[in-house]
Amino acid sequence: MMKNNRYISTRKTLLSAIVLTLLVGCERNFSEDVEFASFPPNGDVFIDTFSAGLDYFPFVDAGADPEAFSVDTEEAFAGEASMRFDVPPFGVGFVGATFNTTVKRDLSGFDALTFYAKASQAADINEIGFGIEGETGNKFQVTTQNLQISTRWEKYTIPIPDPSKLFNQTGLFWLAEGAENEFDEGGYTLWFDEIKFEKTGTLGQPRPAILNGADVLQPGFVNIGQSLTGLTQTVNLESGENITVIAAPSYFDFSSSNNGVAQVNEFGNISVTGLGRTTITASLANNAAEGSLELNVESAFEFAPTPPARASVDVISVFSDVYPNVAVDYFNGFFTPDGQTTQGGSPPLDFNGDRIINYTQLNFVGIGTFLNVAPIDASAMTTLHIDIKVNEAIDPGDFIRVQLLNSVGNGETSGSVTLAASDLRQDEWVSFDIPLADFTGLGNRSQIGLLFFVSDSTISDIFVDNIYYYR
Repeated sequence: MMKNNRYISTRKTLLSAIVLTLLVGCERNFSEDVEFASFPPNGDVFIDTFSAGLDYFPFVDAGADPEAFSVDTEEAFAGEASMRFDVPPFGVGFVGATFNTTVKRDLSGFDALTFYAKASQAADINEIGFGIEGETGNKFQVTTQNLQISTRWEKYTIPIPDPSKLFNQTGLFWLAEGAENEFDEGGYTLWFDEIKFEKTGTLGQPRPAILNGADVLQPGFVNIGQSLTGLTQTVNLESGENITVIAAPSYFDFSSSNNGVAQVNEFGNISVTGLGRTTITASLANNAAEGSLELNVESAFEFAPTPPARASVDVISVFSDVYPNVAVDYFNGFFTPDGQTTQGGSPPLDFNGDRIINYTQLNFVGIGTFLNVAPIDASAMTTLHIDIKVNEAIDPGDFIRVQLLNSVGNGETSGSVTLAASDLRQDEWVSFDIPLADFTGLGNRSQIGLLFFVSDSTISDIFVDNIYYYR
């Protein structure tokens, strides 16, 4: 269940800040008389009751149940009370809230958030962590996904990626959880106790990563920004188990091997300003992060033509930024047992909100709409529109075949149309409006579940945009 964990508070935060002026090539020594703002090093969150200044902010704008939380004086791991969340039945809603303090805390002396938890039935919490601060932009948010909770009290640890960053924090604890399936008809209950930040001294082998640890090579374009994703920190717990958390970009120190081509700010946002190649890398608390992004910037980017305005009843859009899109299971089915080599597509590239699909090493690739969502009923449509840009030289025998499959896995029918080399242009967008009647053998088009691009490796690198059926 996807949840928008957006925290909105009507409180105004008192800003106490230190302004540091950084001059290139200069170093400034502060006088010993300078006094820096400091905050109490209090790590307590909930020990029988709320710690000083703590308040509860449910994610009501995202649909969380504001009545799901209570303090339970009949169930506790230690002492006399615990936090209790009553998770509603499947499909009804979810519990979600952040617990923030009105007085900032200095958490730099701790290395983890720890707590005891149990549930009325075995469950996994969709998302839990700390650092949601709302008005300050959740600069140091940490998220643990799918935390397994048993029916007995157990201790859990969420590591702080870099404690030195947390000297003025207000977001101390948050979670978002919903019933997992239809078997949770009556919902269930979660309890938390002894929630606090502490110095465990037992966390080892930190292994930060960007892009989920992958070394990614992709094109970049002048004045088209990008954002780094897949930012994580993994550590060993005292038990010997590993735990991986999603870490906000501000925990990392990013660098570009060629600042004349691109620069990265503290939020992981990449600004591309020149032509050439650069490699984006990162470190966290002086530990090199696994993964990198190599950008090859050869030109400014040319976007596909904007589709014409059409009535919504006349369009079924698979992928566009103009029309509402149907739900898509995947943009690359990764049919590796069948010899697929195609990379990319999932997720599409996002250029400042304009999404584009990039396929590389293309031999064949499928866009699927039949696994978790209904196939497309295009029986009332007449035409398939696709914009394609080939990013390499085109030889006379090259082609891209577009294939549609109807009633996937159940009396399957299919039809295809081949775009010849003469139909395509190197480094230019070409718009194709293909009559659906040309897909001979497709049938009634009432259950289109797969759209394939096939090149048999004759063309290996393409951009695709504006895929939609219309009449």
